[in-house]
Amino acid sequence: MPGYATTLGADPYTTYRQVDLVGRTAEADGAALVQLLYDELVRALRVTAWATEKRNYSLKSEKVTRATAILFALEAGLDFEAGGDVAHTLARLYGGARATIIDASIGQDPQPFRDVASNLEEIAAAWAQVRAAT
Repeated sequence: MPGYATTLGADPYTTYRQVDLVGRTAEADGAALVQLLYDELVRALRVTAWATEKRNYSLKSEKVTRATAILFALEAGLDFEAGGDVAHTLARLYGGARATIIDASIGQDPQPFRDVASNLEEIAAAWAQVRAAT
């Protein structure tokens, strides 16, 4: 078996998620990518809460890292000139979410991860409505 297949075959779920993600982003516009980031962020936070409950610290760490990276990506994509107050509000929200996630990452309570996920789901739903209206 070639070297690349060995790496991909080691974890079928991760391989599937990578291929799925590439497939969903290949033709996506900027708004669709933001929606995808929100979906992945909420998923990572839900898995983090589950991993916290199950004391799966490796998975918890992996998903905390993923969630914070996505929050940085969302913040980096903000256009403060065109976005005005909304962009500044989102930047504060993303920073607060990051701080909550990092603080919770050293504890054993899954609830902060669920709370941040719920808040971001509301924003993702609003984002989806705006996309549907345009």
